[in-house]
Amino acid sequence: MSDRIKLLIVDDEVRFLDAIARRLEMRDFDVTTATNGPDALEAAKKARFDLALLDLKMPGMNGREVLEALKREHRFLEVVILTGHGSLDSAVECTRLGAFGYLPKPYEFDRLLEVLRDAYEHRLRTKFAHDEERMNQLTDLAMGSSPLGLLRRMRELDDGEK
Repeated sequence: MSDRIKLLIVDDEVRFLDAIARRLEMRDFDVTTATNGPDALEAAKKARFDLALLDLKMPGMNGREVLEALKREHRFLEVVILTGHGSLDSAVECTRLGAFGYLPKPYEFDRLLEVLRDAYEHRLRTKFAHDEERMNQLTDLAMGSSPLGLLRRMRELDDGEK
């Protein structure tokens, strides 16, 4: 089990994708790349990521659509948009859809690292708060439920996580 931050980067510009992936790997990120939306979603089905870094303008499935799908399927994944085709309207829309951050290309690498760090910290806080709430629910159930009732409720809680 790696203690590195698992990052999915999605961009259709292969040279840019390779360069940013190498730079982030040197900063101890565990990076997986995809050049299009469907490949990104497939990668996210196979592995659990902490963060995703998405380009907005891609052929076929665009970054907004990938953002929506990732947030729908991966509750605690934090997404940062990195785009050369940004606008105030798209920044507002992406934030509304659950993006943690929105950065323009060209980007400052130190600023990108800062936003990724903040996104990861936010992910941890959100996940820990959720886990604590679940443990409190289970403790309450254990105090007042029959063993069979407790198992049923635990299954319901588990099914709600999918």
